[in-house]
Amino acid sequence: MPKAKPYLYEKLTWPEINDAVKANKVVVIPVGSIEQHGPHLPLDVDCVCPRGVALHAAELVPGEMLLMPTLVHGYTGHVMDFPGTINLHYQHLIDLVVDVGRSLAYHGFRKVVLLNGHGSNMPNLDLASRRINLETPAESVFCAWWNLLKVDPEFMPKWRESYFPGGCAHACELETSAYLYLDGENVRKDKIADGRIAYNEEGSDFHWVDLLGAGPAPLTTWTSTYTKQGVMGAADLATAEKGKAAVEEAAKQLARLVQSFRKRPKDKRVDHHASLPEMEMPWNQGKFES
Repeated sequence: MPKAKPYLYEKLTWPEINDAVKANKVVVIPVGSIEQHGPHLPLDVDCVCPRGVALHAAELVPGEMLLMPTLVHGYTGHVMDFPGTINLHYQHLIDLVVDVGRSLAYHGFRKVVLLNGHGSNMPNLDLASRRINLETPAESVFCAWWNLLKVDPEFMPKWRESYFPGGCAHACELETSAYLYLDGENVRKDKIADGRIAYNEEGSDFHWVDLLGAGPAPLTTWTSTYTKQGVMGAADLATAEKGKAAVEEAAKQLARLVQSFRKRPKDKRVDHHASLPEMEMPWNQGKFES
């Protein structure tokens, strides 16, 4: 008998994929990046965290969810001043995710969740998710794993100890805690330290950032201009116990998302043209019946 968990997409056989399609399972795709996370965390934080959350969620709803391998590279051009960071051109990232979504839709899957682990992937995943919805018969939603911690309004106020904004931003109280829980042996614990975001310290009403919120005019420029060590947040407040609590909460909410998204009927299009168009959609990505 196979030893792999039945919710791991890559461990299934093609007949088992047919069974998963028939069962209307939701496919979750973690999307991360390989980028610097200060002197204390490895380059794979943005891959380990969403994957860890998704694995925990799959244990809660194994009959309703499939977990795909993590897409490990993301849009990180602004971080290239820090060695080790790997950048995927934004168009390549969007096309990669859409191609995966189109493949899933071709095989018959109709619900896809893009679970993000890297902040600057968000606008790209927004576009990718929209394209999957418009160009395939499948439906897609996207979310960052940390935003799942805001579903229950009582969780973060009890969990968080760091200053706002900025205490939870990058290689911070949250990411360091999660990594300590998921892969603590690879954290350089003697190098953990607080790191302030330079433009957060300016006191602007417009330019400030935190994983759990941002100013009305976010400033996303070269990372090296606003952090010396690549740490943005109160990493010194991180603990493995807090990481366990955060990962489990995010996983619980992801499981709920999978369940609700799976049951949600697909919206019906209504064509309001006086006469039916005589050509394909302008982007010319092929036809499908919605």
